[in-house]
Amino acid sequence: MSISQKLSPIAVNFTLKDHTYDLLRAAILDMNIYEEGADLRLDERQMAAKLGISRTPIREALARLAQDGLVEIQPRKGVFVKRKSMQEILEMIVTWAALESMAARLATQHASDDDLRRLRKFAMKHSVHAARADIEEYSEANIEFHQCILELSGCSLLKSTADGLFQHMHAVRRRAMGEDDRVSRSVVDHMEIIDALDSRDADLASRLVREHTMKLHDHIHTTWTRLESLGSGETQAV
Repeated sequence: MSISQKLSPIAVNFTLKDHTYDLLRAAILDMNIYEEGADLRLDERQMAAKLGISRTPIREALARLAQDGLVEIQPRKGVFVKRKSMQEILEMIVTWAALESMAARLATQHASDDDLRRLRKFAMKHSVHAARADIEEYSEANIEFHQCILELSGCSLLKSTADGLFQHMHAVRRRAMGEDDRVSRSVVDHMEIIDALDSRDADLASRLVREHTMKLHDHIHTTWTRLESLGSGETQAV
């Protein structure tokens, strides 16, 4: 599905420049950009027509998205949603593992019993989606689970640093979740992590979170054999 299919006309009571940026960013984050055959090209004319606005705020939004690292503007070729290289993806996952591992350690100290009960209830509720193989819905819940651990750390800088990776990790996790029975394995891991948090075992919680994320690293390193280069139609061996 292309980005234009996710857009609808903008209401006139918004600050156009900022709202256009927010809409395009949300649409990009909602794309499965690592799916084979994903349409990564962004057509200014098509997006402007879909939103019912001129191309000027579209260009301004795309410039901001390029600064965010979400798109790449290629002279004489166009604008493309930016995929990370294999090496960049693996480094992001290692960094995320380190951040969330520390977050889990801190959560054993700072999260209240009510916080952890809500986390368990959330995880159990969404494990139902895994059982019925609703990959898309469970994938979103999986991402929210990991963000919740970062929130429970009580360290705002730790969470904001991880949030900087989130916009890219989101697409990576969405593709990987549907591969190699990772959904059912994820459910088991999540419950073990919650048990460790509940028992206030900082070492165990930290280790389980790190190992859980590094399973994603190892899966991608082993099974993602190539990534399509931006817009060129060529493939990049990894």
